[in-house]
Amino acid sequence: MTPYVLTHADALKAEVTQGVLTPEFLKDLREGYVMGCEDKALHNAVTNNFIDALALNRDAVRGQDGLFSHRIKQEGVTDQKQSGRCWMFAGLNTLRPHIMREHKMESFEFSTAYLQFWDKMEKSNLYLESVIELRGVDFMDRDWEIVNKHSPEEGGWWNFLTALVGKYGVAPLSAMPETKSSSDTKTLNEILGRLLRRHAARMMELYEDGADLDALRAEKALALKGVYRFLAINLGKPPVEFEWRFRLRKDAEKKAESEDSVSVEDQGLSAVETHTPLSFYEKYVGSALGDYVCLYNDPHNELNQHYCFDRARNMIGKKCMDFVNVGTDMMKEIAKASILANQPLWFAANMSFDQSTEHGLMAIDLFDYGSLFGIELNMTKAQRTRFYAGASNHAMALIGMDLSSDGSPQKWLVENSWGDKKGKNGLWTLSDSWFSEHVYTVIAHKSHVPADILKCLEDEPKVLPAWYPGASAVL
Repeated sequence: MTPYVLTHADALKAEVTQGVLTPEFLKDLREGYVMGCEDKALHNAVTNNFIDALALNRDAVRGQDGLFSHRIKQEGVTDQKQSGRCWMFAGLNTLRPHIMREHKMESFEFSTAYLQFWDKMEKSNLYLESVIELRGVDFMDRDWEIVNKHSPEEGGWWNFLTALVGKYGVAPLSAMPETKSSSDTKTLNEILGRLLRRHAARMMELYEDGADLDALRAEKALALKGVYRFLAINLGKPPVEFEWRFRLRKDAEKKAESEDSVSVEDQGLSAVETHTPLSFYEKYVGSALGDYVCLYNDPHNELNQHYCFDRARNMIGKKCMDFVNVGTDMMKEIAKASILANQPLWFAANMSFDQSTEHGLMAIDLFDYGSLFGIELNMTKAQRTRFYAGASNHAMALIGMDLSSDGSPQKWLVENSWGDKKGKNGLWTLSDSWFSEHVYTVIAHKSHVPADILKCLEDEPKVLPAWYPGASAVL
C-alpha cells in the first residue's frame, strides 16, 4: 500500500477545518450566554444612545481648567475643513506666531491653497515617475501596490512642507484664497487620481510596445499639462507676484489727528509691498526649515538610531521622511525646551484613541469602553504598532504646557486645524500620559535637541519599507 503524503493543499484544508466555527461551537455560544438584568440594561442604553456619550469618563474630564503655565500667544484658528491638509496647516501654524509677533500684525494666515496646488503637481509628477521606475514589475509587486494605492495621496509629513516651501515659497491667504475644491477635496482627489491613472495606463501601453524613456516622459509631460489645467480650474492659478499689506496690532496703530482725512498710517495699515512667494518667505518667515529635525517614537526599533520611511516624500529629488527614534521622555524634554523658548512644535499623533472634539481633550481612558462593556481593551504602544492599530493619522501644533511644581509637564496645549467650533475654540488639552501612548512624531529646532541625537542624523538611515506601520502620511 502506497503511504499517504500530506500535501500543502491538504495541510491548508486541515488547518481551515480545524479553525472553523462548527455548529457545536455556535450552539455552545448561543446556549452559554443569557442576557441578564445588567446586560439588558446595557443593551437598552447602547441601542438608544451614542456609545461615546455612555462611555465618557467623567473622572478624566473633571479638573480640566484649560489653564497652562506656559502658552505661546496665537491669534485665530485655522480650518482644513474636508481636506487632508493637516500636515500643511500644522506646519504653517508653527510659523504664524513668530510672524505676527515680529511684525506687530493684528492677525495673519498663510494660503494653504497655494502650497496645496504645488503639492498636487509635485505628487502627480512623483506618481508618474514612479510608474516609469516600476514599469517592468508585476502588478502584484508590493511597491507597485503602494505607489498606485496611495497616489495621489493628500497627506504629508514635515519634509513634504519643507520641500514645497524651499522650492515655491509661501503666500498670504489673500494672494490665493480657499475655494470649495481646496477645502472639500474628495471629488477633486478622485478625478485627479483617475486622470493620472489613465495616463499611467497609456505609459504602460507605450512601454509594452517598445517605447523608450524619452517617449514615456513625453507622455508624462502631456499628463502634467492636463493636471495643471485641472488644478487651476479647481484651485486657481498660483500667483507669481502679488501685492501685500496688513493691519497692525491695536497697540501699534497711529491715532488719526484729523477727522477729514485718514491716512494709511492712521488706519493702522502697513505700506503696500510687492512680493513673489519666495521673497515673501524670505522677509516674513526667514527661518531655515532645514534646521528642524524629526523625532519619532517607535517601540519596535532601536532608540537613538537614524531611520527613514521609503517613498515618504512628495517631490522627486528630495529625501524621504527621516527621523531619530527616541524615547517619549526625551521627546517631551525637547518639546518643553522649545515651548519655553516660545517656539511651537509640529507633532503627529493617533487621534483614533481617547480624544473628544466636544470637550477639546485627549486623555487616557477618556472613553471607558472597558468598564461599559466589561471587556479588556488595553494594549501597549508596541502591540498597537505590531497589529497596525497604532500610527500617526493627524498633525497639529503644540503651543503650550502646564508644569507641575517639580518642573515636569502635566498637560500640553494643542492648536488644531479643525476650526473654532471644535475643541475649546479650536484648542485641545493633551494629557501627559496620552502623549506617551499616542504621540509618535515631534519636529523641533535643532537648537533644542541634544548633540548626541543630532549626531545620529549623520549616520546612513536604516530604510523602513513604505508599508511599515506608521509610514503612511498623516492627513
